[in-house]
Amino acid sequence: MQKNEIYRIIDANLNRASEALRVLEDWSRFAKNNQVLSQKLKSLRHELNNFFQTNIVFHRESVSDVGRFIENKTKRNSVRDIIRANSKRFEESVRTLSEYGSLIDLNTIRLEEIRYEMYTIEKELLKNEKVLRLFNASLYLISNSDGFSSNKDFFKVLEGAIEGGIDIIQLREKNQTEKKIIEIGKEIQKLINNTNVLFIVNDRLDLALACDADGVHFGQNDLPVHEARKISPDGFIIGLSTHNIEQGVEGKISGADYLGVGPVFATPTKPDYNPCGLEYVKWANEDLKNIPWFAIGGIDETNVHKVTDAGAGRIAVVRAIMKADKPKEISRKLKEIINKNKLAYAENA
Repeated sequence: MQKNEIYRIIDANLNRASEALRVLEDWSRFAKNNQVLSQKLKSLRHELNNFFQTNIVFHRESVSDVGRFIENKTKRNSVRDIIRANSKRFEESVRTLSEYGSLIDLNTIRLEEIRYEMYTIEKELLKNEKVLRLFNASLYLISNSDGFSSNKDFFKVLEGAIEGGIDIIQLREKNQTEKKIIEIGKEIQKLINNTNVLFIVNDRLDLALACDADGVHFGQNDLPVHEARKISPDGFIIGLSTHNIEQGVEGKISGADYLGVGPVFATPTKPDYNPCGLEYVKWANEDLKNIPWFAIGGIDETNVHKVTDAGAGRIAVVRAIMKADKPKEISRKLKEIINKNKLAYAENA
């Protein structure tokens, strides 16, 4: 192989790697305001651009390059897809640089170090992306398979809810075996594949991890959040139910990623809890500024306006969707009500 051909390969892959870093850097800088990670990506990009001292641009033959007419049909459905694709693009490009660079005395040891650095950066970027989805979420569905004649009917409701725009699915199974819960969880993962929907498992951290869920949700009597953190992977979401102002205050400093606020109204899901009413929602609106929270408990299309008017920008529902004849339509309607309320608050702020 002639040096000119090697230089063309080096040039193309330096460009690919640099472009991938720029995409990741922009996300870290403008979406996450993460100065440390932004600087790291920028430094890597500059290091790569200065890696090859010879002016290899003169070896570029873009006009005759057969690859310029190859169409890229890959579809991006989420920021997560963009992060993964560009991280992989960078890693593959640096690997190519390392392989061909060995033929022209490039510092391949440093190239391999850079490639492994990206594995850590990708992990951090994906962790931040998951938390951002949580902050942007507005409609949270708590599901269970009780009352359905078949799993097919249960998953059909979930599918409709996903199409209708829910942001989070929680699997809350109280009457199923551990094996069955994991099976259901794996099927939910298939439903939300290539979507932005987060998947949470109720109560059981071990089952949440076995299902490859995005997080777990605890009640007041479950495993403490700080203990769960010790055995959870980085970026794993932990939610916590709260039922009054005192628990809300404690929840705010518990280390949970989000709080449930309720039950707002009477609900058969929590028969042992007295409704906290709209006063707790109003308190949460004023005092839970730095942590996502979801109003929950007996909320449906007939009373959701009362909850949003009290300040809730996020709600969680069970029967409103799980028992609906048209889960897709009701999900869409609830989402529209919540987002319209958010917009009104923003305009009046």
